[in-house]
Amino acid sequence: MTITDIIKELSSGMGITLEIFFVTLITSLILGLGLSLVRMSKVKVFSMLARIYISIMRGTPLMLQLLVVYFGPYFIFGMQITQSYRLKAVLIGFALNYAAYFAEIYRSGISAVPDGQYEAARLLGYSRSQTFIHIVMPQVIKRIIPPVANETITLVKDTSLAFTLSVTEVFKLTKELVAAESSWVPFIVAGLFYYVFNLLVAVFFDRLEKKLSYYR
Repeated sequence: MTITDIIKELSSGMGITLEIFFVTLITSLILGLGLSLVRMSKVKVFSMLARIYISIMRGTPLMLQLLVVYFGPYFIFGMQITQSYRLKAVLIGFALNYAAYFAEIYRSGISAVPDGQYEAARLLGYSRSQTFIHIVMPQVIKRIIPPVANETITLVKDTSLAFTLSVTEVFKLTKELVAAESSWVPFIVAGLFYYVFNLLVAVFFDRLEKKLSYYR
C-alpha cells in the first residue's frame, strides 16, 4: 500500500478528527466563559458548584469522562445506547472537559483586569454588561491567547482519545491499518497529520497574538 493509498484510507478519519476539534473548541470556549462567570459569582452556592465541577473535570482523566458520558444514560436512566451516540458522546465529553480548563483561563484573564477599569467605566455611564463586553473582554482576549493556544494544541492531540468509544478518527484507523498492513508507515502519516495540524494552530494563534498586541 502506497502513502497515497494510506492517506485516502485515513481521510475519513481526518474529517472526524477535524469535526471533534472544531465542535469542541467552539462549544468549550462558549461554555468556559459562562462557567468562569458562575465561578466568579458572588452567590456562594453557584460559585462553589462551579468550583467543584472544574475540580472534577480537571482532576479526572478525559478517557474516564468519555466512558461516563457514553455509558451514563444506560446505567442511570436505562436508555438504549445506539451506534450514532458514540460520536455525540465524544463531542459532549470533550466539550465538558475543555470548558473547565477554559473557564480557569478566562477567570485568570478577567481577574487580571485592574479594578480601576470598572470604576472608570461606571463614571462614564457604562452599564455592567457594556463594561464587560466593550472594556473587559477585549483586554481579557489579549491576555488569554497564549494559554488558550496551549490548550488548543493539547486538544488536537487529545482527539485521538475518541478511539476509546470506537469512533473512527485518525488514530483508530491508523491502528487498524498498521495491524492489517504490518507496516509503520500509517503511524508516520498520522504523526505528520497531527504535527501539521498543530503547526497551523500555532501559527494562527501567533499571528492573532501579534495582531492584538496593538498597544506595543
